[in-house]
Amino acid sequence: MAGIDRRRFLQQAMVGAASCAWLPTLVQAAAKQANKRRCIVLWMSGGPSQMDTFDLKPGHANGGEYKEIATSVPGLKISEHLPLLAKQANRLAIVRGMSTKEGDHQRGAYLMHTGERPGGPLRYPAIGAALSKALGDPQADLPNFVAVNPNSALSQAAISGGFLGSKYAATTVGQRATYGPPAADGEPAGPVDLGVDYLTLPGEVSPERADARMKLWRGQQEAFLAERDAAAPKSHDTVFRRAVRMMNPEAADAFDLHQEEDAVRASYGNGRFGQGCLIARRLIERGVPFVEVTHGGDGLGWDTHQANFAGVKRLSEELDQGWSTLMRELGERGLLESTTILWMGEFGRTPVINGNAGRDHFPDAWSCVLAGGGIAGGQAYGATSDGGEEVVDGKTDVTELIATLCAAVGVDPATENISPLARPIKISEGAPIRALLS
Repeated sequence: MAGIDRRRFLQQAMVGAASCAWLPTLVQAAAKQANKRRCIVLWMSGGPSQMDTFDLKPGHANGGEYKEIATSVPGLKISEHLPLLAKQANRLAIVRGMSTKEGDHQRGAYLMHTGERPGGPLRYPAIGAALSKALGDPQADLPNFVAVNPNSALSQAAISGGFLGSKYAATTVGQRATYGPPAADGEPAGPVDLGVDYLTLPGEVSPERADARMKLWRGQQEAFLAERDAAAPKSHDTVFRRAVRMMNPEAADAFDLHQEEDAVRASYGNGRFGQGCLIARRLIERGVPFVEVTHGGDGLGWDTHQANFAGVKRLSEELDQGWSTLMRELGERGLLESTTILWMGEFGRTPVINGNAGRDHFPDAWSCVLAGGGIAGGQAYGATSDGGEEVVDGKTDVTELIATLCAAVGVDPATENISPLARPIKISEGAPIRALLS
């Protein structure tokens, strides 16, 4: 009996020693999870004019109507229609040397979201899918990748899981209603109502009845899937289960903007972009690792082939209010240092102003902006020529931009995912731009 007791003692001691050996690893893992970074992409649908936002050319024939203004960073100037962002320029890293190869909206959106040119048999995952896979919690009630106001008609691939599957595709948030009657100019009198439909039970269905239905569904679904090992039923099952998890009241509350004070909602702007930025803040607060907010109206708002200056002025004012408030509130909550923001579109606009007072598609030399956590703000990286026709310093392609974004959120851009062809695919083939990283 004493031998058995000793044996048990030794077994328990070994288990205890093993636990102690694993303790530092467990502590490190918990700390790593707590310190995980987040990402917000502000997507400018249609392709914003760099010449009228972040790379003005005053005094040149291509310069256009706008003036540039000083920012909080000496020597760094941006558009007069971005005064609130100018005050936070110390948080911005303006990349003025972007140069890409796609001047078509769909192809450009695919390229900027995946780092790959479209074509070929392989469907690449959007950067939101790849990064949320690396950063997210697969058991979380909230989705790891959320797209607010996406223009899916432009490029469904921009919010797709690609070869990673529907499990990693974006959950979309859209407009549902507005507060009050529209004003005389057609604009909403109050903030638009964004959200995800069908997150609450119908009035006639009690929680107990819903639980009984789910128990029945799970039994039938498991039997169904056991006999059908195919992509389509698995995809449907993934989407349905994710939707059910989101019906958890705590998860559903993340999308309920009515819980915010009216003054907070107004500070973001009443339109879809401003309210989308507010949803992004609420999701980041709750640990969602990747949120994309689209700005550009019902379609390609930044596609200013005509009346460029009136259009960009309005869009810039909406952008300025929503983006600046987002950064301010993230900063006040201690979240900006762990949240990286990327502002971009499909491409830039031509330096030369066309006959319709507009600017056309121009992927050769344009701008995007990085901000927040992991980014060395207060700078302009790269430069274009006096008239904006070409990059003369710091030429940057999309693979480098995505690699820099990955590095800023603590993900190795060389991280590989296995494609259906059993081929390892890196998140990005480019190298991070160290000058942009803090």
